[in-house]
Amino acid sequence: MMKELLDKASAAYYEGNPIISDEEFDRLSEHSGYTKLGAPAPNAVPHFAKMYSQQKVHFGEEEPNLPDSVKTPKLDGAAISLLYISIDDVMCLSKILTRGDGIKGQDVTEKLRHLVPESFCTSLSPKVYQINCEVVASKEIPNARNYAAGAMGLKSVDEIMTRDLSVVAYGKVPLAGTYLDDLALLKMWGFTTVADNMDKFPTDGFVIRINDTKLYESMGYTSKHPRGSYALKPKAEIVVTTLERVEWQVGRSGVVSPVAILTPVKIGDATISRATLHNMDYINALNLELGCGVEVIRSGEIIPRIVGRV
Repeated sequence: MMKELLDKASAAYYEGNPIISDEEFDRLSEHSGYTKLGAPAPNAVPHFAKMYSQQKVHFGEEEPNLPDSVKTPKLDGAAISLLYISIDDVMCLSKILTRGDGIKGQDVTEKLRHLVPESFCTSLSPKVYQINCEVVASKEIPNARNYAAGAMGLKSVDEIMTRDLSVVAYGKVPLAGTYLDDLALLKMWGFTTVADNMDKFPTDGFVIRINDTKLYESMGYTSKHPRGSYALKPKAEIVVTTLERVEWQVGRSGVVSPVAILTPVKIGDATISRATLHNMDYINALNLELGCGVEVIRSGEIIPRIVGRV
């Protein structure tokens, strides 16, 4: 049951429509030994260059020793790639893809093109650029990550255009001399970048990356991650309490979902007595019963979520 749930969650994430948070997915994967990377989106289209994820290191753990490194915010949204090709010496937007499995993604060009530069000029010689970005929403919006990622799953372009979304660039292919050079070029070409002020967007730690491109590339890649960078993330505090009962609530979209009523417990500076349970698949996968002990986190330090049975 757990594998089926994580397969479903993994596929939904790579389609740009996550059904559980990163913290929940990570915790459930640890519990069950789940290692599957995900699935390509339906009607998947190849990226110009593979999109890698970052190796995760939590605060307080031993960090890789990366010389001459740069620290940028790790935005909590949904990754996309933008493909620009040269037409009469002007770089023109050709395609926007969701991250998918990193090799192929779903074409969301018409849904998101209003958020990015349609073209830019450069005297540099490459005729094709892939700009890697994150789609994000203001952290003032409840559940901002799912709000941003879920937009790519909407069918109506008009509805997507009503959403308060931004696209922030964090890298490009081919690379420049240094990572900071890349970010400066992206800024000059009209992109908002992770080197700008990111205070209005939700973040999930930092990305630590070697600045020198030649050194970064010489370190190579695993099947999942570049060796020249990593994500430094906070580890969600886990507390144990009791599942007293379950109530059902109707959301703004009309979807009925279960809510756990808990014996009140403190996480950080908040007292938690309720937590989301998503749906019956989630309840069954965790084998939850009334009166059982449960592990609870505050996802993104905001939303209480049950991530395991004791």
